[in-house]
Amino acid sequence: MTVDDSKKELIHLKGITKSYRNGDQELEVLKGIDLSVHEGEFLAIMGPSGSGKSTLMNIIGLLDRPTAGSYDLSGQAVESLSDAKLAHVRNMEIGFVFQQFFLLSKLDALQNVELPLIYAGVPASKRKKMAKNYLEKVELTERMKHLPSELSGGQKQRVAIARALVNDPSIVLADEPTGALDTKTGNQIMELLTELNREGRTIIMVTHEPEIAAYAKRQIVIRDGEITQDSLTPDQG
Repeated sequence: MTVDDSKKELIHLKGITKSYRNGDQELEVLKGIDLSVHEGEFLAIMGPSGSGKSTLMNIIGLLDRPTAGSYDLSGQAVESLSDAKLAHVRNMEIGFVFQQFFLLSKLDALQNVELPLIYAGVPASKRKKMAKNYLEKVELTERMKHLPSELSGGQKQRVAIARALVNDPSIVLADEPTGALDTKTGNQIMELLTELNREGRTIIMVTHEPEIAAYAKRQIVIRDGEITQDSLTPDQG
């Protein structure tokens, strides 16, 4: 498996391990993960339940810290950063799309998309314009004043994608982005992510569904905390 080394390396993991204490026992979830991801890639992380794929995603997304190993994000060593600095880097560099959407129920679609901009200190007038632009991009202009309870599952996920993009992050992390959707709606969401990747977005996605992973350009498989396969998706070169 080869990647385009002419593109900027966004993620470099070396010897990443993650262990948890369970009484007297130590459970090793990740066992020396080495992984590089370059700008513009569309990577699917696959593996059975308990393989460590979600733990790896949490570490990549700066939601969890590794037990050992090094992690460079856009050339910055992140494993030694303070929690406050990690939160800042996470807000500026990474956009998240989750299976359960995680929209705030009392905020409308526009306000949900604005949230990362509020945390980033963007003035109100500018952030409203930016949020509207991204809702337009995901074809939800007419629904921006609707609460999550008034949106379909696919519309909620489109709001979540707009929210993930609004800070112009280096990387979009999608954790089972179609898991709560029917097949047709899930395919529509994947077409949207594919189009965003064509525009140059770097996307890393966790999924257990081969037909969803097939949208990605590259697939890695994790079993028992180790990468056992790293290959280009068929028809992707």
